[in-house]
Amino acid sequence: MIDIADTSSGKTHRDENFPVASVLIAPQNRAPIMAFYDFVRAADDISDHPTLSAQQKLDLLERLDLALMNRGPEEPVAARLREECRARRLDPQHARDLITAFMRDVTYLRYRDWDDLIYYCRYSAMPVGRFVCDVHGENPERVWAANDALCAALQVINHLQDCAKDYRDLDRVYVTAEALDAHGARVEMLADARAPAPLLAAIRDLDEKTAGLLDRARPFADLIDDTRLAMEVGAIQALAETLVARLRVADPLCDKVHAGRLGFALAGARGALGALLRRPLRTRRAIADAA
Repeated sequence: MIDIADTSSGKTHRDENFPVASVLIAPQNRAPIMAFYDFVRAADDISDHPTLSAQQKLDLLERLDLALMNRGPEEPVAARLREECRARRLDPQHARDLITAFMRDVTYLRYRDWDDLIYYCRYSAMPVGRFVCDVHGENPERVWAANDALCAALQVINHLQDCAKDYRDLDRVYVTAEALDAHGARVEMLADARAPAPLLAAIRDLDEKTAGLLDRARPFADLIDDTRLAMEVGAIQALAETLVARLRVADPLCDKVHAGRLGFALAGARGALGALLRRPLRTRRAIADAA
């Protein structure tokens, strides 16, 4: 039997494009978030593994899911998350949704249109933010819509900046057929050293739709009760907006899209500070609404 630990890519939360349980998050809330991340990282590594067969990947992902629900052989990464969910009365369904997304990654390699891609994000991205909001006791009715827009935007940004690598290494194409067809582009162009004009136009179409998601997500930080989480969300929003702006002019097949360490830190700090400075206005609005 394959050991799930042996499928690890070695990536950690420090290798991600966006902050994961940064110092802005209160210490008491980091353990469940990191347990969630480690579980999701294990599932992601399985779905992206370079030598496992599709059936082996599906079997391992199912094993992780069963372990999380305490219905199969124990897996340490699942046990840690299960215990955190039990202790904090958190719903493990968010993690199970991610398993659904990673199973889809194994078998579903092309996307028809924007709606098809957002449906994938419903399972691959939105549950991450929902879980973090649940850890902080945020009101789902108030924050989930904005959370979903931000998380979907982060997912599509990652797809666009990694589009060549995903195609080359995994034969996965998240640049939709609709966008490609609209500009006369072909999937095979993702293998070029530089993106031909039709492919660049398709990528920029999706980038523009992603900017629309970020517009919808902009109130998110101000809807959050926990100030430290609001600052984290403000930082992530600012970083995402920086990357969307970069994708308007960069060629992800040959240009580095992600900001350097200094630019990453500055954009994040600007977003976090902006969220903090808006807190008094949020409080005044709450008082006025209650009056």
